Amino acid sequence: MIQVPIPYRSTPIFDTETLPNALRNAHCTKAGVWGRLNVLKGSVRYVVEETGEHVILSAGDFVIILPEQMHHVEPLDEMQMQVGFYDIDPEGPAPL
Repeated sequence: MIQVPIPYRSTPIFDTETLPNALRNAHCTKAGVWGRLNVLKGSVRYVVEETGEHVILSAGDFVIILPEQMHHVEPLDEMQMQVGFYDIDPEGPAPL
């Protein structure tokens, strides 16, 4: 039986008005902590600071945030998002 990781903590649901400046600016998770950014409504841009790589996420999309990876989030319209935190990779091991 496959176990689906569950977050040990989650942020509140943020919207365009309540998204903290700390998430709009470069920040990272601690060592050994993965995040899963879930977009619930609208769209956001997720940017990895080191590479400048970015992805546009819309409602229903998510991105895995790697431990200690500097990143930030930019709302693109009226949005809602939430981040769950995990002590293991929430996508699990790579398939064989």
